[in-house]
Amino acid sequence: MQPTDPSAFRLTVAPMMDWTDRHCRFFHRLLSPHARLYTEMVTSAALVRGGQIRLLEHSHEEHPVALQLGGSDPDELAQAAILGARAGYDEINLNVGCPSDRVQSGKFGACLMREPELVGECVRAMAEVVDVPVTVKCRIGVDNQDEYADLQHFTQVMVQAGVKILVVHARKAWLEGLSPKENREIPPLDYGRVYRLKQEFPDLTIVINGGITTVEAVQEHLAHVDGVMLGRAAYHDPFVLAQLETALYGAPLVDRADVLERMRIYIEAELARGTALKHITRHILGLFQGEPGARGFRRQLSEGAHLPGADWGLIASAMAPLRRAA
Repeated sequence: MQPTDPSAFRLTVAPMMDWTDRHCRFFHRLLSPHARLYTEMVTSAALVRGGQIRLLEHSHEEHPVALQLGGSDPDELAQAAILGARAGYDEINLNVGCPSDRVQSGKFGACLMREPELVGECVRAMAEVVDVPVTVKCRIGVDNQDEYADLQHFTQVMVQAGVKILVVHARKAWLEGLSPKENREIPPLDYGRVYRLKQEFPDLTIVINGGITTVEAVQEHLAHVDGVMLGRAAYHDPFVLAQLETALYGAPLVDRADVLERMRIYIEAELARGTALKHITRHILGLFQGEPGARGFRRQLSEGAHLPGADWGLIASAMAPLRRAA
């Protein structure tokens, strides 16, 4: 497994089911050249047993981009990791944080926090067959396994397995009684626990995740850990990625309308290959969040993108009032 540069994980965008598909990642890349992007979770079974290699599709412009895998069989995960590395992904990430019922029934996601030794076996199996970094995304705890000592032990096992980068969602997961949505909101955030982990494992690159929505919050967390992972904030108000690109890397702040113009070639190429416009525009609805005319922009795209023949002209029409307001 290749050595990793902690600075490469300073700003990352979380893997989000049904959201961070290849169209979303292309859009996010235009807003932030430096952010590390993650795919939606792909199960090892879908790749190895289901042969769904199409799930690995991505564009060159997305890099650096990581493939997140879900699974708990070391051999199967190793095979899936090989497929991901061959497809060109820069990192293979193992999901040990998702609390959904579907994930639990497949014995992967957050329930694996109860079995750190198995997670270690999975990591070692993947790391032995690929040259890209193998990383883990976890919670701070699960159900009644909620002591710092539990997280400490889990982390120690990961380090022993060769993990160099650990992404920690700073909430525990309740596997019974809470929905996935409630698991993102009800268990209290405990950033201090993640900070403590960094203090005790200084050589481990620690990326913090959970409830982080502003540039100021990102900068505050970076005083304690190596990186920050944004989730829903980056999706609902994606321009925060451009603001972070300026704050963290000194880049000039891009213009929202210019970002969409830069997407035109991509959108027209996708339409030519048969992609429906709605599959792309759903990711850009929040670009003008808080700006005059944003509601009308969202309404035009939401009402028109699903219609037969919808093309770039719809986006240009939706942008016109925004340009006048500017």
